[in-house]
Order: sequence, then C-alpha cells, then structure tokens
Amino acid sequence: MIDQDARRLALAAARSADAAHGTDVLVLHVGDVLGVTEYFVIASASNRRLVNAIVEDLEQDMKDQLDRAPARIEGVREQQWVLIDYGDVVVHVFLAEIREFYEIERLYTDVPKLDWSTA
Repeated sequence: MIDQDARRLALAAARSADAAHGTDVLVLHVGDVLGVTEYFVIASASNRRLVNAIVEDLEQDMKDQLDRAPARIEGVREQQWVLIDYGDVVVHVFLAEIREFYEIERLYTDVPKLDWSTA
C-alpha cells in the first residue's frame, strides 16, 4: 500500500529542489527494499552555496506547504551531501561531484522512479 502523505511529500520536495535550481532530481520509491523510509529524493547542486540554498528552500517549502519539519538534518556544515530526514521521505542534496563519486542511485536501479514533474 502506498502512503499518500509520503508520496505527496516526496513529490513536493522534488519540485522544491528543482525550483531552487537543483539538477538531476530523482524520486525513488525505496519502501519495498528499505525498511526505514518510503522515498528517496535525490538532487545535485553545482556548488556548496547552492547546496545550502536548496536545503533552506526545501525545508521552508515543506513547512509552508505541508506543515512538515525534518526529524533531523545532517551534513549542513560541510555542504557536500546534506541528508534531510522526514522519516517517510529522505532527501539527499549532493554537490554534483560528490553525487558522481557515491552514485547512490546505482544502488537502487530496480526500484520505481516517480515522475515528479507531472504528478
């Protein structure tokens, strides 16, 4: 069964990251392979300042649109890989070269991708 609140949050987070000039934005439904969350949202940024801006905008947008605040945020100081944990949705905002290095989405090639731009 798909958690519609989690889906709504994941799609809104993807749109927010895109609006804040994030690139290569993906929404992966990882709930069937991970027991800890339903969705990953992954976005890249071309520089550290943009990583920070995407994180700030996304956090504010989720609060304004869905009244959701993250349970925790990690990596803000380093601004290379920021993880925003909403429980049912985990958002990863990467500096582009860090994302290329870790290739996190390669680990989840068999999970469904959501088309966040039209949903």
